[in-house]
Amino acid sequence: MGETKQGWAARLFLWWLRGWYARQGWSEERIIPAERKFVVIAAPHTSNWDFLYFLALAQKLDVPLCFMGKSSLFRWPFGRFMREMGGIPVDRSGSHNMVDQMIAEFSRRTTFMLTIAPEGTRGKVRQWKTGFYHIAMGAKVPLVCGLMDYAKKRGGLGPAIWPTGEYDKDMEKVSAYYRSCTPKYPDKGNVGLITGG
Repeated sequence: MGETKQGWAARLFLWWLRGWYARQGWSEERIIPAERKFVVIAAPHTSNWDFLYFLALAQKLDVPLCFMGKSSLFRWPFGRFMREMGGIPVDRSGSHNMVDQMIAEFSRRTTFMLTIAPEGTRGKVRQWKTGFYHIAMGAKVPLVCGLMDYAKKRGGLGPAIWPTGEYDKDMEKVSAYYRSCTPKYPDKGNVGLITGG
């Protein structure tokens, strides 16, 4: 998924994941942004299944998605597997800024497609967290909407949206993309609460 060469455990898991995804009857929109660096908005996020489906979708689209995880998840014995799956360890201690860490990661890589769930939780929230936006602004990369529509059983990646610094106006474009999307648990969907950051 990321820049780390995959070992047998990661390859076996992804082989299983592709087969499982196909058996669920999902299809995908093959509209893939031309850019090789962008922040993927993973929304709506209402279930643990979202991550597995999205990971499988990325495999089908041959898009090497990456994701953040707290540094403790990258210790032995799971550290290598996490990195091979595209995981990026993040130091969440008070002296380290997650946004700055990811901006630096973008500057180090030639290809980097970072997936972030702005809701930050599977439950109902009052407002999206805005870290994903500040990362895109700081790294000078576009936002790409990641979509898993459970009603249609269809996933995909939306068009690239370049952040302008006017959060609410930019999020109106994002909200419009998700308006027809049905999450696994519609009562927990937070797409209508994007703006106001």
